[in-house]
Amino acid sequence: MTKVKDIDARGTQHCETSALGVLLRHQGLDLSEPMLFGLGSGLSFVYWDSKGMDFPFLGGRVKPFELTENLAARLRLELVVRETGSPRKAWENVAAVIDAGHPVGLQLDSYHLDYFGSKVRFGGHVVAMYGYDDHDAYLVDTDQQGGAVSTSLAGLAEARAARGPMTARHRSFTLTVPGSMPTPRERIVPAITACADAFLDPPIANLGHRGIAKAGKLVPTWLQRAGDPLRALPQAALLMERGGTGGALFRNLYRDFLAECAGLLDSGHLRTGHRLYAEAAAMWTEVAALIAEAGESGDARCLEQAGAVLCDLSRVEREAMLALSRLGSETPGTGA
Repeated sequence: MTKVKDIDARGTQHCETSALGVLLRHQGLDLSEPMLFGLGSGLSFVYWDSKGMDFPFLGGRVKPFELTENLAARLRLELVVRETGSPRKAWENVAAVIDAGHPVGLQLDSYHLDYFGSKVRFGGHVVAMYGYDDHDAYLVDTDQQGGAVSTSLAGLAEARAARGPMTARHRSFTLTVPGSMPTPRERIVPAITACADAFLDPPIANLGHRGIAKAGKLVPTWLQRAGDPLRALPQAALLMERGGTGGALFRNLYRDFLAECAGLLDSGHLRTGHRLYAEAAAMWTEVAALIAEAGESGDARCLEQAGAVLCDLSRVEREAMLALSRLGSETPGTGA
């Protein structure tokens, strides 16, 4: 058996930030999960539907691995990414890092992991791996999935080799903290304004505040869109609240990030953004509950109400991001 020593196997709420936390804590950089999410400019929104999909998808964050790339660039971490079409080379890439005494991040399809109780195909899942033996791999996943867990080497190989939406070619990655790096406090404003600018000016109508408004118009049609509303709608609601989002489609995480920032920077725009995202988080939880109720009852009025809340959410989040986008024009001081 080969295991990396002194692993802090804290599982948290979201897969990518859970893995990032493991890799960075092993090098002495301990940031909260909301801070990792926020410094990675992780918040977004997408309404995704196509003819080949059984049901629309509501996403609340940037695409898989973009958060990691953003965080590395912002804190000047050395990010080394390896991808390959060869399962043998893929295993060598991972084993070499662990044998050298370091954990490694993996992007894979959660469907093939033994410990997942709910078998859903998701090729953007991220875990930290810290050990292996002849039969199993030892991973850190979210609290919801068990934190420190194990899966068979065969299942891990299938998960890494999977192809489809959001998958990567046996992607593994490491992060190295440099001897000198900017403090997280110094990078808060660029992280927030970059996230706000992308949210306010999306390239297509499915993204950002425009995507939320679009969802407000289309969600009321979901009873007709779903082949099996009793299954599809409650599952959509479950993914919004408990599918590794931290609750409220990642808005709880971003709310908590802004609260942490407000303790470090004295900014009226930041306080406004935090207040509005606290409001938005509660509204997203309301939307999820209404969608679940519509699926269970078949009552279209629940979806009409959810659509109305979504239209309000588009406005609230736009106002929040407009305030946050102005952070760059301030000279914030140190908060009390």
